[in-house]
Amino acid sequence: MEQVPKVDQKKPHVVFIPLPAQSHIKCMLKLARLLHHKGIHVTFINTESNQNRLVASGGTRWLDDLPGFQFKTVPDGVTSTSTSHDKLPIPTIERVSQYLAVNFLDSFLDLVSRLDTPVTCLVSDGFMTFAKTPYAAQKLRVPIILFWTFAACGFTGFYQAKVLMQKGLVPLKDESYVTNEYLDTLVDIPGMKGIRLRDLPEHILGVKPKANALSFMVETAMQADKATHMIFHTFDALEAVLIKELKSMFPKIYTVGPLQLLLNQIAENKSKNIPNFSGYSLWKEEPECVHWLESKEAKSVVYVNFGSLAMLSLQDLVEFGWGLVNSNHYFLWIIREDFIDGTPAVLPRELEEAIKSRGFVGNWCSQEHVLNHPSVGGFLTHGGWGSVIESLSAGVPMICCPFSGDQRMNCAQMCREWGVGMEIRRDDVKRDEVEKVVTELMEGLEGARIRKKAIEWKKMAEVATRCNGLSALSIDELVDEICMLSRN
Repeated sequence: MEQVPKVDQKKPHVVFIPLPAQSHIKCMLKLARLLHHKGIHVTFINTESNQNRLVASGGTRWLDDLPGFQFKTVPDGVTSTSTSHDKLPIPTIERVSQYLAVNFLDSFLDLVSRLDTPVTCLVSDGFMTFAKTPYAAQKLRVPIILFWTFAACGFTGFYQAKVLMQKGLVPLKDESYVTNEYLDTLVDIPGMKGIRLRDLPEHILGVKPKANALSFMVETAMQADKATHMIFHTFDALEAVLIKELKSMFPKIYTVGPLQLLLNQIAENKSKNIPNFSGYSLWKEEPECVHWLESKEAKSVVYVNFGSLAMLSLQDLVEFGWGLVNSNHYFLWIIREDFIDGTPAVLPRELEEAIKSRGFVGNWCSQEHVLNHPSVGGFLTHGGWGSVIESLSAGVPMICCPFSGDQRMNCAQMCREWGVGMEIRRDDVKRDEVEKVVTELMEGLEGARIRKKAIEWKKMAEVATRCNGLSALSIDELVDEICMLSRN
């Protein structure tokens, strides 16, 4: 019989609870690996369908010979008898969240009761409070740390739901208020400048069909008010004024980004001089994407990826496609199998033929491998925080086309505050505009300016994550806090 390695009962034991979405899982896994490296035992909770997909994609291979780190699962209401990665279901986040809102607490408490070692604390995704994670911490009599897997500006955008409701500015009375003029109204946010209503998450407006989401965000903000410790995936130099403001509002804040650069500092990774970007994907990462880049000149390729959740209409997909082709630049385009309103994309034959001369289309890739490849000179992105901070870490300038959530706020900051991006409006995608912006990014004066700025931010991110950098010190403070909790 195979012997299970003994676990040191005296070491702190942290249970991670991510939101069941690709970017959130990836970010929390990176923090979990960092804490484990610093001597903390980790139990990482995935939903059953996501864990099956993570295993099938090869995302857990790094666990070999890694005692003190384990995955556990809770049901998510998704059933499948398939053992093939290609046939595993891809449930919507809405569907899984509805199930977890009702069923997570009992499943989680039962799971924890069967763990071999006592739990020191929970690290819960800030959005998982809808599944009663703070109540779970109370039942277990352990502290809870909320982890916001995005920037301070992204958190602040969601937090405005509570602030604007208290001021009587939301919900809007009806959809007639959703006009260009009204959405250009400036919002007074301490620590930030020039933020308009249109830069905030669209759910805050509280109009149908997303009216219920406003209540969810207000409740999420109220749970944040109760938190004693919160983690943000950002670095101080990037958001200095806002972080200072948040530290005046909340008891204890840790800024721990970029997490990949911190992982690169681990001795065994640093000695190999090859960053380990693998082990976080719910999709199989296609090596052909990186192989295609090998034959391209430095900074000659536009990387295009709208993330793990965003969906397009076929019309918008075609406009993006022709805009990329007409720019006459090489491009690597990731088109997920559920990208067109939840179904596979079938490109018009004429466009498919045109793409072959300048582009490469893949289903999924190792994004950090791609962004750090010398051939990549720009990133057309939805502006999700995982993508933004990975692009900043690689020194790659961006074109942002925000879809939802924190993406609007990220886009506003990258374009106006950080100076590393240009915007394409999501509500009216035209091929001529796509061509114009891509051309400017790759060969224009504005593109040269933001590329230079992106490289500057890359250097500052590297400083933050070196020994005695503010993010590295923040990780050490977090570890010290968890160790202290284990002794109480």
